[in-house]
Amino acid sequence: MFQEYKPTWMVSAIYQITPEQLKKHGIKAVLTDLDNTLIAWNNPNGTEELRQWLKQMDEAKIPVVVVSNNNQERIAHALEPFGLDFVARALKPFARGIRAGYQKLGMKKEDVVMVGDQIMTDIRGANRAGVKSILVKPVVATDGWNTRINRFFERKIMKHLQKNNPDMKWQGELND
Repeated sequence: MFQEYKPTWMVSAIYQITPEQLKKHGIKAVLTDLDNTLIAWNNPNGTEELRQWLKQMDEAKIPVVVVSNNNQERIAHALEPFGLDFVARALKPFARGIRAGYQKLGMKKEDVVMVGDQIMTDIRGANRAGVKSILVKPVVATDGWNTRINRFFERKIMKHLQKNNPDMKWQGELND
């Protein structure tokens, strides 16, 4: 049961993921959650680090598509400065939004990775869609009210997963 929450990799921040690492694992595109993965949930302006990372992905011809449970208006407003495509109302942990993300790119599930800060939505949804996943630490330590409930259960699930999967450790890069 808990295996459906197990990420493929665990990396401290999305900004640590490089095009070289992705290509080494056959990944051609990044699907990413928005809040607390790409940007702080309470600060939609993003950081210089984010802009540099997006530039790096663009130069490597690795498209980035946001797959978020947020509504169209919220995502469009947050992503306006970055010009990223997105899937709104993804309904994660269901696979529908993640599938829509890679289909929008004309790719197969083997070609993409889903990056997110929540195992109950992002990682479980990726596993249901048959997509590789990267769990990252939240950009900020606080969450919106609706995420706080998930965090309580996530701590219990993570404890179980890490006890039974000694390889589940935070990395600086995508390991083999």
